[in-house]
Amino acid sequence: MSFDADVTACAAIVEKADPDRFAAVMASPVAARPVLFVLYAFNVEVSRAPWLTQETMIAEMRLQWWRDALEEIGQGGQARRHEVVTPLSRFLSEPATQVLDRLVAARRWDIYKDAFEDAAHFDNYLNETAAGLMWVAACALDPDLTPQGTVEAMVRACGRATGLARFLQAVPALEAHNRIPLVDGRAEAIADLARTALNALPAPKLLKRTLGEAAKPAITEAFLTRSLLKQVVQDPRRVASGQLQVHPMRRAALLWRWS
Repeated sequence: MSFDADVTACAAIVEKADPDRFAAVMASPVAARPVLFVLYAFNVEVSRAPWLTQETMIAEMRLQWWRDALEEIGQGGQARRHEVVTPLSRFLSEPATQVLDRLVAARRWDIYKDAFEDAAHFDNYLNETAAGLMWVAACALDPDLTPQGTVEAMVRACGRATGLARFLQAVPALEAHNRIPLVDGRAEAIADLARTALNALPAPKLLKRTLGEAAKPAITEAFLTRSLLKQVVQDPRRVASGQLQVHPMRRAALLWRWS
């Protein structure tokens, strides 16, 4: 897949809205960048759809638009013309559209102000959103990957940990919008969440070796995950205060290690 006007537009979307993933893509081989830019632009558009309006029905319709687009791609027919949908239709497999459909469906939580039902509901949210996106990226870069095996389990563990780290960074903003982001907001419970995700996070060398050369750019977006989660374990109060950050020099070193 080569760069064209649509892929360039997707890259601009990611650069503006998701600088961490943009940096991860730019650290990846040139051949992998178009696919990753398109997938991450899709994620940007879906993740912000619930926040573009205070009308729940309109937000539901925005997410349904993306589900309909994915259904068109999955059916193999002519997908609607759109700067993200059009390039997405060039490489998404039918199983991948189902994974992304679940991602969009999970984002319905963002529309409402209800808390997660329980820890399982929250874990499923991370698995369907961040982990699902990472697995689709890996499969798009290497269509020979086998689903429902060790590789998918490792990628999804990495994706869930990365999703948790990003979610914890977003907690102050979510609370400012009158959301209830955490099932248990006690400091010790937040530290336990981060510790569990850290224990499940595969080492980058092992994960890259297991994935293989073609698919490994899909996990580069996790380059800050371990550092952020360690901060939470050491001082969970950083979550509420919005102090989960990584120094620019440290960021560069971590990006090199994960790319």
